[in-house]
Amino acid sequence: MHPEDFLIDVHDIALDRLTVDARLRTGLERLPGRKLIFTNADADYAARVLEARGIADLFDGICDIRITRYTPKPDATAYDMMIAHLGVDPAKSVFVEDMARNLTPAKALGMTTVWLDNGSESGHRDHLPEHVDFHATDIADWLDSLPLPWGIS
Repeated sequence: MHPEDFLIDVHDIALDRLTVDARLRTGLERLPGRKLIFTNADADYAARVLEARGIADLFDGICDIRITRYTPKPDATAYDMMIAHLGVDPAKSVFVEDMARNLTPAKALGMTTVWLDNGSESGHRDHLPEHVDFHATDIADWLDSLPLPWGIS
């Protein structure tokens, strides 16, 4: 199957179950620096999700599966392409991810890592505790708990 055909088919879903989350928005607004998306999905789908949650305007860029030439996380090459595309300094970055295995390359690059353990059925696959700096089950709760200003930019 051609990757574009797959992306169109798999992301042709209604997002009406997603709601605006004022608490999430407030937590994200408190974070210093740029907020970026790195996704194995396509940018159009990511933008639709961000819009449905009421936070699209808070994000400064998206690196999607097209930018990585269909090389998905956790392949280290995808991270290199994301860094180049978005101009990321790994040493000054926090990487939040719901799939534990995707934290390993981020940690190897020197990023601070957050595992958003949201109950995904395969989110814990290849979980390596030494690659997780912070463990959260709810992103809004985690953002609320941060002592800001936090040393990130």
